[in-house]
Amino acid sequence: MTQLRIALAQVNACVGDLVGNAKMVVEWTSKAVQAGAHLVAFPEMVLTGYPVEDLALRESFAAASRAAVDELAERLAAAGCGDALVVVGYLDRDEAGPRNAATLIQDGRVVARCAKHHLPNYGVFDEFRYFVPGQALPIVRLHGVDVGVVICEDIWQDGGPVAAYGQAGVDLVVCVNGSPYERNKDDARGPLVARRAAEAGAPMAYVNLVGGQDELVFDGDSLVVSAEGEILTRAPQFVEHLTVLDLDLTSGGHTGTGDIGGFEVSRTVLSEHPLPAYEAQPAPPVAEPLSEEAEVWHALVTGLRDYVTKNKFRSVVFGFSGGIDSAVVAALAADALGADAVHGVSMPSDYSSEHSKSDAAELARRLGTHYETRAIGEVVKVFVEQLGLTGLAEENVQARARGVTLMGLSNQHGHLVLATGNKTELAVGYSTIYGDAVGGFAPIKDVPKTLVWRLARWRNAEADKRGEVPPIPENSISKPPSAELRPDQKDSDSLPDYPLLDAVLDEYVEGDKGFTELLAAGFDQALVERVLQLVDRAEYKRRQYPPGTKITFKAFGRDRRLPITNLWREHHS
Repeated sequence: MTQLRIALAQVNACVGDLVGNAKMVVEWTSKAVQAGAHLVAFPEMVLTGYPVEDLALRESFAAASRAAVDELAERLAAAGCGDALVVVGYLDRDEAGPRNAATLIQDGRVVARCAKHHLPNYGVFDEFRYFVPGQALPIVRLHGVDVGVVICEDIWQDGGPVAAYGQAGVDLVVCVNGSPYERNKDDARGPLVARRAAEAGAPMAYVNLVGGQDELVFDGDSLVVSAEGEILTRAPQFVEHLTVLDLDLTSGGHTGTGDIGGFEVSRTVLSEHPLPAYEAQPAPPVAEPLSEEAEVWHALVTGLRDYVTKNKFRSVVFGFSGGIDSAVVAALAADALGADAVHGVSMPSDYSSEHSKSDAAELARRLGTHYETRAIGEVVKVFVEQLGLTGLAEENVQARARGVTLMGLSNQHGHLVLATGNKTELAVGYSTIYGDAVGGFAPIKDVPKTLVWRLARWRNAEADKRGEVPPIPENSISKPPSAELRPDQKDSDSLPDYPLLDAVLDEYVEGDKGFTELLAAGFDQALVERVLQLVDRAEYKRRQYPPGTKITFKAFGRDRRLPITNLWREHHS
């Protein structure tokens, strides 16, 4: 058996920050080398951040990325990391076009490069738009161990680079990833990596990004799996983490090169002979899986924190209405940014209840956030009287007066405005454009209403476990939800009960089920007609809503792209 100590650097990169990302690679490689690592792997496109979207098409950005790789190689050697083999994802470009690539660096130079072969073109991914697929598969021999590298989607599709490595023969496969989070994705990740390790006939080391990038959140969850499918170690989710693991590998005897499975396989020898035997460290433990609510909460906190901080905002502002949505957003914001960065504004109108005002104040007290009251009654009165508004128009001008108030405070003080709407309301258009829909970020945009309640109860229960004051007032959780734009208004006046509504929306939005399929699933025909009509008519609102963290399989925006001008309607066949 041949020994090799590997390190997986699960780090948080920022798109476009070549200087900052390169500095991070040097710092984390130094930590890994100090821990005795011989091989250090970083995530997909860590040098440029990921996804770079149309930046990939800019020749100037690709040239800067390539130059940063060469400079990084020199900096790693200067930092005393030259003996380690360092795998770094970056944006490359050659005569064929842009490539999602990985470079292998040792001794101050690039010793190999490879490019992603399988380019995802579904869900949030548009990589056919940007990249040219790679066909070259370099195998590098490090201390007698033959190492191959693949990139993210290359393991999510059958065949391809992993199968080719299996035919050619390797001792270890390193998979660098920018794999976005969605609910329960970690349940699929482990078995997938195990299957690919078996296909390659070698252990697989899987390293993933962590952190937020616009709507996407990367959860880390890096792991190493043996050729037999055993998970040897697994990193925690949603935190930067350095995993260092000693491997005992079966090595030697591999000679396959040339055209194998449609790929051009090459071999480079960096160090032929195995390392002298050394005392292996105990394997790091396999991280305990998070509960579903904990996983979603951490994803939302990460997405909000990184959107605010990476875009150089120092604080956020939004309406404290006393309801469940704003309460959950407030707790998320306090967890993500600290209470001192959160500014809550109560904006009562003539229809605001006393309990809503008191619940909002109690929320601020529990969290320790800034809090102020800006009554909108007089502002609304001017609009209503001058324009002669009644009914829905009068209701909506209240929401818009609140939106103007928040944007004014944002402009005056530099806060980022948060929109507090949830996925259910966004689906059926239960929001006011230029009113409660204003903002720069929408933290619970992809969270169904029923899950909002579950998250509130979970967060309060976690506070109880720690001996802390639960952040969300019980009344905000238990009272019937209401927009309070007219006397005695309840959400149930306009919408089906939320558990039933979310069940229909899950099938229609997430599952793309048609009218007939929804009826076959047991839903009432009148209910289906009503919900589908609401969803289909609200596309123009969704297009104008702020970005927000994706947590579900199909989020509005990147995942679900429908025309605004669209006369097709689902009907009973």
